[in-house]
Amino acid sequence: MPNSNQPIRQWLGIERNSTSHAEKIVSALGAGLGIAVVFFCSQYFIALELINAGDQILILASMGATAVLLFAVPHGALSQPWQVLAGHLISAAIGVSCQRMLPGMILSGALAVGLSVGVMYYLRCIHPPGGATALAFVIGSPALHTLGYQYIIFPILVNVLAILATAVIFNGFFYWRRYPAHFNTKKRLTTTPTPATNIRLTTEDFSAAMHDLDSFIDITEEGITELLERAQHHAALNAPHPSKIVAGRYYSNGKIGNEWSIRQVVDDANTQQPSSKDLVIYKVLAGHEAYETGICQREEFRQWAQFEVYENAGRWLKKRETS
Repeated sequence: MPNSNQPIRQWLGIERNSTSHAEKIVSALGAGLGIAVVFFCSQYFIALELINAGDQILILASMGATAVLLFAVPHGALSQPWQVLAGHLISAAIGVSCQRMLPGMILSGALAVGLSVGVMYYLRCIHPPGGATALAFVIGSPALHTLGYQYIIFPILVNVLAILATAVIFNGFFYWRRYPAHFNTKKRLTTTPTPATNIRLTTEDFSAAMHDLDSFIDITEEGITELLERAQHHAALNAPHPSKIVAGRYYSNGKIGNEWSIRQVVDDANTQQPSSKDLVIYKVLAGHEAYETGICQREEFRQWAQFEVYENAGRWLKKRETS
């Protein structure tokens, strides 16, 4: 029976959570442990007098938000090591610079957060707690301001390295949530069965897959539906195997998930040779067997290739063949 509160739930953005109770408890324990380790490491450095900690600041509040991402959403795009490390350090540097150039709290705070977001975007290290890291220095006490750019080393770098190390070790005990996400992807490559072909994916299939993952997915059901619709639209543009294989170009096998692969033809033989000697040398740029190289007959490669692709802003897009 439909829920009468469905419209209100959708407006408020309250998503159905498919994770198990065990996963929720593991996430909570990990976040608590991560913060405890950060406190311990910070206190250790202060006790050894290896750093000048100003007014004995041990930990930044933004680490609490980072803990949520690392332990509740360990495979999220915003939770990966580059995002955490660069997001915090770059934002810290921006926060210090803005406070020094514009001591006024309102203007420097707004500028610090705005610049942090923009720079993180361009450097592909969007990490929401980074904005808090920049703002924390601007609105901090005079004792904190005396740290200057040492703020980047302590407490920021010490905090970040401690919580990242904890995330790697703690999540590593649970095979389905190994961190960074790349570890989990490589594990799935050897355990995921090959799906049947010619199957039309539905929203219900995505929902079932999310339930099977037993991990928080940072995307709404509406977002999944839109992605599915757009993917099906692009799939409708699918073309038969490329009519010819050209050196220097990129090709996809057209598959999805762990079997997807992108190859570039780096060299080929004389096309006037018999088919048995018409060979191509290729390297795998992305997906399954990434960074490997191989050699095969041109026709064999053509049958493998579903269509030609090109790279745009780090993403591989389908290239239409022209007559």
